[in-house]
Formats: sequence, C-alpha cells, structure tokens
Amino acid sequence: MFRRIWQTILVAMATSGWWQKRMQSSRKASELAKRYVGGSNTEEAGLVAAQLAAEGITSSLFYLGEYVDTEELVAENMAAKLTIVKTLAGKQLEIHVSLDPTQLGSGLSWVKGAENVARVAQDITALARGGDRDCAMLDMEDYSVNLATIELHDNLKQQKLRVGLTLQAYLKKTYADMEKKIAEGAMVRLVKGAFPAGSDVAYQSTADIKANYVRLIDLMLSKKARKTGFYPVFATHDHKLHAYAIEVALANGWLQGSYEFEMLYGARDNVARQLAAAGESIRLYLPFGSDWWPYAVRRIGENPRGAMLLLRSLFKD
Repeated sequence: MFRRIWQTILVAMATSGWWQKRMQSSRKASELAKRYVGGSNTEEAGLVAAQLAAEGITSSLFYLGEYVDTEELVAENMAAKLTIVKTLAGKQLEIHVSLDPTQLGSGLSWVKGAENVARVAQDITALARGGDRDCAMLDMEDYSVNLATIELHDNLKQQKLRVGLTLQAYLKKTYADMEKKIAEGAMVRLVKGAFPAGSDVAYQSTADIKANYVRLIDLMLSKKARKTGFYPVFATHDHKLHAYAIEVALANGWLQGSYEFEMLYGARDNVARQLAAAGESIRLYLPFGSDWWPYAVRRIGENPRGAMLLLRSLFKD
C-alpha cells in the first residue's frame, strides 16, 4: 500500500511542470541529479562513460528529453544524439547509444523519425572501432509502436547498420519475436516492460512477468542462440535473475563476454561492480542532459528507500 501511494506521489511530481522548473533550476537538487544522471551535456556524459570504462563497465548513453511534440525538440534531441556519438568516438570508447523512436520524431511522423534513427545508426556504424557491441540500441516504447519498432530494427539491420533491439518480457508475443531475432543473430536487450497494456497482449502480475523473463533467458542462452551469433542483453536489477542467467550460460557453453547485463546508472551500482569484478560484462544505462527531473524522480519512485535522498534535495541548505 505504501509503495503504491509513494509512487503515485512521485509520478505527480515527475509530470509537474512547476516541480520540474523548480528542481532543475535549484543547486540544492544537484545531489539527486548526480545520483541518476551522467552529466548535463555530452562532454560531461563522455567523461562519466570514460570513468566507468576504466572500471571495466560499459555504457549505453541516452539523452534526456521527453514529451517530444515539436520539430524544435526533435532537432535538439538529434543534435545531442549525433554529438554524443562523436564524443564517444573521440574518447576511443565503445559507441553504444539508446534511442527512443518517438524522441527523434516518430510521434510527429513515423517516416521522419525512422530517418533520424537511421542517421544516428549510420554515424555509429561509420565511427565504430570494430567491436561487436557498438550500436544504436532501439528502446521499445508502448505497445502501439511495437511492430513498427521491430520493423525499423530489421530494416536497419538489412542495411548492415549496427543496431540492437529492446524487447519486453511483459508482452505475450515476445517469445515468438525473440525466436525470430535469435535466428537472425541479432543483439536484443530484454527488459521487463513498464508501459500499460491489456491482458489480451500482456502479462499483468509481477510473478507472471518474471516467469516469462526466466523463459526468455532460457531461450536467449540456448545452444541454438549461441550458434547463430545472437547477442543477449539482460536489463534487470534482480540478482536472482542475474544468478540464473549465469547458471544457464555456463550450462550451455556461453563464455563470459558473449552476453551482458545492463542496469541503470545510480541504481544498485554496487551489484554492477560486483558482477564486473566476477568477470561478467556489465553495461549501465547512462542518461544525460539538463531535462533530468522526470527521469530522476521516477528512479526514486521505484525505491521508497530513496525518500531521504529526495527530501535532502528538496530542503537542504
């Protein structure tokens, strides 16, 4: 009950223009921003990515900017995406950038948004150092764009561009989608999924979603998947799922480094470092940008223990 009330309060704060303006203009909130956001601009984000790389942890860079409903915002987001690609290349880092199609204009025009995604993927492909994991990782948004996002990924991959796809464990169709991506030797990031969807297309309970995640781990780390060159990415903070995936990988002949775990920057960083120290490939989803309030407050909302961090940001001198 408390968690639901807490999250309701935080969602209201995340979507409040008044709170966003107040917090993003306040130096008092810097502790909150630094916890979950890797800098306000591309250069700061590149420095954080370099620091993580020195610890053996890679990053997936994501420029913050939501509710994209104007061409001006699309242009701003595109400029940030293209600049971070060049920044990572200039620092000799792996070029891995997460892209929301709607953030790049698909909500205004799917064709134009797809062209923008392709432009970023082209730059990444051109500047890649030759590693297998340099890519434009397509985030998966709500169910209404699921098929279109998969089709966009497939079209870019056919053009020999470096691209990955995010699939969601809460959707019932994901198992069949995953089978196709495995056969194609794709790179797929598996998340649980956070967008509302009806019971006809999505599992509703936490237990059912987790059970499907486990089924998908088995599929993604099967011997068949290993032979096709498929690259699995498990985006979860659940240490039990980490342990299970490692066990399945070992049983089916997967070497450390031929799959990876992804977590959010600032959330359970100690677990990320422990896994990295044990030889696992770890990536942190690293958001950056000045429009950080909606993202950071949602991270707090996911964990009521973050209440004190929020209160310090609101009221400390």
